[in-house]
Amino acid sequence: MHDPVPRAQPPPVRPLPPWLCRWRRNPLRRRSDLVRAWIALAAVTAVLGAVPVAAVAVGRAAHGSLSAAADARAASLHLVTAVVERDAPRHPEPGSDEADLARYPAPVRWTGPDGRVHRGETEVPAGVSAGTTVALWCDDRGRAVRAPMSPEEVRNRSVGWAAVAGVSVAVAGAVVYAVVGRFLDRRRLAEWDAAWAAAAPRWSASA
Repeated sequence: MHDPVPRAQPPPVRPLPPWLCRWRRNPLRRRSDLVRAWIALAAVTAVLGAVPVAAVAVGRAAHGSLSAAADARAASLHLVTAVVERDAPRHPEPGSDEADLARYPAPVRWTGPDGRVHRGETEVPAGVSAGTTVALWCDDRGRAVRAPMSPEEVRNRSVGWAAVAGVSVAVAGAVVYAVVGRFLDRRRLAEWDAAWAAAAPRWSASA
């Protein structure tokens, strides 16, 4: 006699994520769970909407401020031509991308806006020979100074400030949600204590 064919069993039901359980109607769902779910939805919606707005606003403001500062600094300085007085070191990997970006200090001389010849050091590309001319920024007294920010530097810093603004908004949203959640937890515990205190006399009387 052959064994009966076992009936097919339904696949196991996967438990729902905790955050989704708060939305489903069930006897174990508390009012605070539903309130927390709505707060989470509101927080996520607010953060998703506020992050790009804050990032764009801060990025534009930073770009405008940094551009104005760079223009003002450039207007107060002088761009002169300096002559390299000694060969600059060569990069160990000539022709590579690193070699194109590498800069080495080299002694240079230049004539300042005061008409005097000045000497100092500035960074030059790798392998530059003596006698090569390079651009150098100096002040009214002919002293070498740091160059104003380039458009690329302004753009990179603006992007950095925009990223900081976006992250700050996201962190603020998470902090608000955590604070509200902690308040709801404390309120729920207080309700539990009140319910136990009200039920204890009835249990004692029935015993």
